[in-house]
Parts: sequence; C-alpha cells; structure tokens
Amino acid sequence: MSGTMPLDGGPGMPGGIAPRVAARPAGRSGRAGRHEARSHKASPVRPGLAGGQYRPLSDHDLKRIHRTALDVLAELGMAEATEEIIEIAVAKGCRLGADGRLRFPRYLIEDVVAGAAKSYMLHGRDPARDIEVGGERVHFCTSGEAVRVLDFQSGQYRPSTLVDLFDLQRLADALEHVHNVGQTVVATDLDDAYVHDVNVAYTSAAATTKPFGISTATAAHVKEIIALFDLILGGEGRFQKRPFCVIGGCPIVSPLRFGKHTSEVMVATTRAGLVADMCVATQAGATSPAALAGTLVQTVAETLACLAIVNFIRPGHPMHLGLWPFVSDLRTGAFTGGGGEEALLQAASAQIARFYGLPSSISAGMTDAKTPDGQAGFEKGVTVALAAAAGGNLISEVAGMVGSLMGASFEAMVIDNEMLGVIQRTLKGIEVTDESLSYEVIKEVISGPGHYLGHPQTLALMDREYLYPNISDRSSLSAWEEDSSVGILDKARKEARRVLAAHYPDSIDAKADAAIRARFPIRLNQGDMRPGNGRW
Repeated sequence: MSGTMPLDGGPGMPGGIAPRVAARPAGRSGRAGRHEARSHKASPVRPGLAGGQYRPLSDHDLKRIHRTALDVLAELGMAEATEEIIEIAVAKGCRLGADGRLRFPRYLIEDVVAGAAKSYMLHGRDPARDIEVGGERVHFCTSGEAVRVLDFQSGQYRPSTLVDLFDLQRLADALEHVHNVGQTVVATDLDDAYVHDVNVAYTSAAATTKPFGISTATAAHVKEIIALFDLILGGEGRFQKRPFCVIGGCPIVSPLRFGKHTSEVMVATTRAGLVADMCVATQAGATSPAALAGTLVQTVAETLACLAIVNFIRPGHPMHLGLWPFVSDLRTGAFTGGGGEEALLQAASAQIARFYGLPSSISAGMTDAKTPDGQAGFEKGVTVALAAAAGGNLISEVAGMVGSLMGASFEAMVIDNEMLGVIQRTLKGIEVTDESLSYEVIKEVISGPGHYLGHPQTLALMDREYLYPNISDRSSLSAWEEDSSVGILDKARKEARRVLAAHYPDSIDAKADAAIRARFPIRLNQGDMRPGNGRW
C-alpha cells in the first residue's frame, strides 16, 4: 500500500533514517560516549510485532456488542444502498423493506464472518517491504488526507499541494518505523477530481517503494489508476498480479447509510481483485451514539455490512475491518482525536476485530494540537500505544498529522517515527530465558568488577535489546546547555530537511514516465522529483 531502490538510511538499515555517530562533546561521560559511538547494526524492533495484550472489553462485552450489531443489521438495516448493492445483497438472502432499507439476516453475517479472509498481503514495489496483515501483527501507517500543511519555511498553515504530498510520501518512505504509506494530504491545487486522483496515484508511486494507499472520488477512476500502475510496471495486467497500492475510502455515511460514490469504489476495487480498503468513521455524539458502547455497536454493524457486500461479490476476498470510531467534544460538537475516549474506542476496535479473527484497520495518532508540541506528544502517545497493545493490524494516522487531521507537519512525522519505534519496543516485551535471567552474569560481576558496563553480555545486547533514539535527547543537562539547549522540534526540522534534500526515490523509469505523461495529465514537475531543486 514499488523496483527496488536504496534508501537514504545507511548500511544495514533499510527504511530507516541514517544513524549518525556524534562527536563526543566535552564533559560527556565515557558511558555516554560509548553509546553514541556504537554502530547501529541491529535493531530490537521489526515490522509486525505482536500486540493484543491490552483488552478494554471483557469477553461478555464483546459478545453483547456483536449480538446488538447483528440486531441492528437484521432489524434496522442500511439505507441508501445503490441498485448494484441491492441486487448483490438480495441475491444472497438480504431483504429490501418497503422503507428502502436493506436488512441483513443474522445467519448471513455469521456465515460471512466465518468465511472471510483471515489475513492478506500488502505488497511494496520493493518485495522486502511487503507486510502481512492479520493475526496479532502490528503495522504503522500514515494517512489523513489533510487539506492544510504546516509550512516548513514560515511555520504557518497553508493549503496543501501536490508537491507537499510528494515530499511527505518520500519522507515516510525513509522513516524506519512507518510500514505503510497512506495519503497524508489532499492536493488542493488540483480542482478536477480525475486530475487529482491520477496525480495522487502517480505521485505516491514515485515517492515510495513501501505499500501505499490512496482514495478516489469515483469508481470510474479505479480502472484508470490501474492502467497507470500497469504502465509503471511495463505491461497490462501486471499490477493486479502483485498490487502495491490499495484504493479505498469510507463507503458509509453514518448513521446506517451507504455512500453512493464511495460504496461504488468498494465494489469496483473488489471486482478488480484489489484489497477492499475501507473504513467506517463514526463520530460519537454526532453521527453515532454518545455512549461509547453504542458507537462501537453502530460502527461494527456498518463495517459488517461492508464486509458482507465484499464477500457476496468475492467470497474470502482480502479485506480488513476498518473500524474507525471518532469522538465529538460534546461541548461544541467538534471532532476530536486526542482524548482518552478516542484511545479506548480504537483499542476496543482492534479487540473486536481480533474477536472476529479478522484483519483490522484502525486510526490512532491523531492530535487536536496545532503544532508538534507537548499536547501532541501525549495525545499521540496514548492513542497509538493502546491501539498497538490491543493488536491493531494497520494503525493509520500515526505520523505527521496535527490539528484534528486538518493539518500535516514534516517535523511531526519525524518525531512520530521516533515514538513508533518506542511503542514497537514495548510490543516486543521482555524475553525470559535461562540466559536472560542472568544468574551467572550476576555471579561474575559481584565477584569481579562490581559493574556490568564492560561485560560481554552488555556488549552483546546493546543493539539487540535496546532501541536508541535518533532525535530525542538523552544527554546530560550540562551537555544540553553546551549544545545551545536545542529541543526535539529543532532536531526534527534538521532531520526532515536532511532527508528531504537527499531522498528522492527514482522508482519510475524514464520510459514508463514518458508513457504515463503522454496518456495522463500529470502535474508533478519532473524538476521537483530530483535533488538540487532548491526546495530543501
């Protein structure tokens, strides 16, 4: 959701920001110096570490939510289904009422859940970046489709552009702990829907070799985007053999209605054999009940309706449960993404998907803060950590989003990447073996040097057991003062600029690029796709 390109990340660290060996500042301890001078040849974290340890819902709670969601679908049903969806569903045993609502019998939904895909692959243009979605495997994904960007030069918000999308996608491509690249911003400088959609597809493919995802305005554009990707790969039908992009959106208009164009996209991508990438974005207190349990019931019902349609078309087709319940600030009705309620809802959504034994897509890492500040840090940290601990398979919005998903920030994406590494380390947990219990090591140290600093076990575990920050500060207070008291935001700006000045994935060859530009109205200037363009 890409030929293979070397990244800007340094030897032995595919996908990562290149580690730097810092000079030892005056007054820094020997231990600190050794930590900075060590080589980063190993990492204690990797994509797909297991979550599922956190369970905000009891087994009894899960069953009650499930039963109530089935009641909603069987008795209340879904409104505004397209003629095609009605035809598909009625042929499988659903009922269209005189009120125009499409009702799904309980047994049908239970049969769909039992036969649905339990896992699937998301491919990258670089096969080394493929990820398997499902089980307890946790992966972090960007996305958000913000309409504004926090300008790197002025520090002020402005409308996001196609070039911003390219820069944010290639920054995500270089970040070690981002595993899947979603559409971070909308290209607001393109006002034609077709031009926008094909340019987003092209730009994302040019910017990353990781799996990536995009949305599209209408089902008619799906065929065109597939044709564009076929040109990249050098032949008709090649993309569908190993699709490196998912095309999706939100097929539901809550409460309990299908969205016409977005549900048509869901049907079109399913018929094309692509992963059914969808999310159901309810909003507690606005488009779903203020009661958190009620919001979960409605979100599950709407998601299961989508699962049913997809599996009616292609039984066992790759799809995740896109449970994305959001929260309203009930004082104003405004969307909010950073509270404890949001953290609970997303963790519960991951748990519900695991209850069904199906892959999940959930949203976390949103913040209501307008800049990458302390508020952003704690809101992102709690929502992503709980979602990961609950076992969300694809956790989206995790990097770069600010301003309640209305804005994106380059600096925030770099900082968030560091946070994601820390959260992955918590997922890995603590290994308890005869060796790690360290009885003999303790025995040797107490009868010898009295410390563990130079012990072979310490040296062996420096990289395998511990994850070290790239931009977070661990220096002494005096060293920090000597270094002009630089904070994480300044370091993130410097790191983002470094990566963006150098990391230009050359992932579309010249012949394919010429063919694409001859057929499609590509607006991304070739000069902006090469180093030395003066933007960074």
